[in-house]
Amino acid sequence: MTLYVDADACPVRAEAEKVATRLGEPVKMVCDGGLRPSANPLVEVVFVTEGPDAADMWIAERCGPGDVVVTNDIPLAARAVEAGALVIKPDGERLSAANVGNALATRDLMADLRAADPFRQGGGRAFSRADRARFLDGLDRALRAAKQA
Repeated sequence: MTLYVDADACPVRAEAEKVATRLGEPVKMVCDGGLRPSANPLVEVVFVTEGPDAADMWIAERCGPGDVVVTNDIPLAARAVEAGALVIKPDGERLSAANVGNALATRDLMADLRAADPFRQGGGRAFSRADRARFLDGLDRALRAAKQA
């Protein structure tokens, strides 16, 4: 069991490390640079610098049944779910085979809408304490479920 964190612009890296450390599970923080190595022996920072989306591809190629992936990237989430990993977003939402297709379709629709109307940018809500709390609870549940699987 490994916890993979898509660490580029992830607002819950510290929380992921905290939960995984409490449960004694290894963590791979995957990014294209800009993160300091952790002093925690359970945390490995993996630098993938081959280009855009290289970190996502690195995670997708390695995750599988019994692993947990933390990401906001819906295409990566879809690939991880297909590989059998449990996926959780930083706001605590769990993505599975039942809902990742809808999330991917919504992402594509929003990209098309933004492309059609250059004034329609952003629009997302701010990351909140409630999101962080839901993430902590959801990650704890996902890691325990992966451990039992």
